[in-house]
Amino acid sequence: MIKYNSFTLKNGLKVIHHQDKTTPMVVVNTIYNVGARDEDESRTGFAHLFEHLMFGGSTHIENYDAPLQLAGGECNAFTNNDITNYYNTLPAENLETALWLESDRMLELAFTPKSLEVQRQVVIEEFKQRYLNQPYGDVWLQFRPVIYKTHPYKWATIGKNIQHIEEATMEDVKNFFYKHYGPQNATLVIGGNVEFESVKSLVTKWYAEIPARDKYIRHITPEPKQTETRRLTIERKVPTNAIYMTFRMGNRLSHDHYLGDIISDILSAGKSSRLFQSLVKNKKLFTDVSAYILGGMEDGIFLFSGHLMEDIDFETAEKSILDEINILIENSISDDELTKVKNKFQTAKAFQDQSLLNRVMNLAMYDQMERIDLINTEKGIYDSIEIDELINFTKKTFTPTNMSVLTIKAI
Repeated sequence: MIKYNSFTLKNGLKVIHHQDKTTPMVVVNTIYNVGARDEDESRTGFAHLFEHLMFGGSTHIENYDAPLQLAGGECNAFTNNDITNYYNTLPAENLETALWLESDRMLELAFTPKSLEVQRQVVIEEFKQRYLNQPYGDVWLQFRPVIYKTHPYKWATIGKNIQHIEEATMEDVKNFFYKHYGPQNATLVIGGNVEFESVKSLVTKWYAEIPARDKYIRHITPEPKQTETRRLTIERKVPTNAIYMTFRMGNRLSHDHYLGDIISDILSAGKSSRLFQSLVKNKKLFTDVSAYILGGMEDGIFLFSGHLMEDIDFETAEKSILDEINILIENSISDDELTKVKNKFQTAKAFQDQSLLNRVMNLAMYDQMERIDLINTEKGIYDSIEIDELINFTKKTFTPTNMSVLTIKAI
């Protein structure tokens, strides 16, 4: 059982406290309810750009990293389609240093032309290195617009193209900050060897005077139901042919998420899994093949991906995966198979919860989903799942009209 307390400042900042007396450290995690889904289609990549800009200096602090390092701390951040998350780990006695730094950049960034230009170049270089010059790097740049036709999930977190970041103006950047980076759009989670009253006092000291901004209300029209198979073939200089097959499913808070998670493990978790044994080891159709889910806040994806053995055509590869799905439906799932997967989830959860950073970040994520109770109850959801539910999910999800296929032909 992970215990926590919470309070909310008058400016709307939600604060969660989790005490762990076994560690000399403290984690300060600030999660903002903004991701790539909140961007204008003509100005994409801004959520990710801000992940970098937030380290470029704030109104009173020119250098974010130096004071944190002097306090024995380290920091990092990540962005996805739904949220942007910043976290610091440092000795508990230096908690106030992190709160000073985080509160100042929540108040206002420095917005200097130098900072914007430096971070712009960092993001552009990342775009080139990770997405354009990496084998299979542009998979999601190409595939998302196939899966989604109207929803902002149709572009990747990095953005639709480099030009949107190259052309970003200071006015664009300021507008994005004041729209999304206020206390009313954030949750602050503090975990470690620190008392609740001390946290409350320090947070009030550093954050209470930050003015609340207009509350951002998200209005996103759901993606229409898919009604036909969608396909895209691209040619790239990659080592081997590859195939990606997606099926849309329920979002992160739906029961489908848990069913899909279990099915993906039954199919591809480890070398004893169905896909590896059948398609890699026995039939030798793939060098590797996997199944996993992407649990978006708005919509979910079940994904198969694999690299083909030489001389195996795409039609054979695709059919082999669909055949494994049909075998699962027709032959069902054994009690032992389901128990094995459930036990794996319980072990992974227990291992994950040993990390203070993981506990703190999970509290932040669950709070953003407005389901913080899941930090302690999600395990029970997995435990309660039965075979009939999994088979029904499989029948409902893996249909031709719900399938999108990307094939990458090596040249």
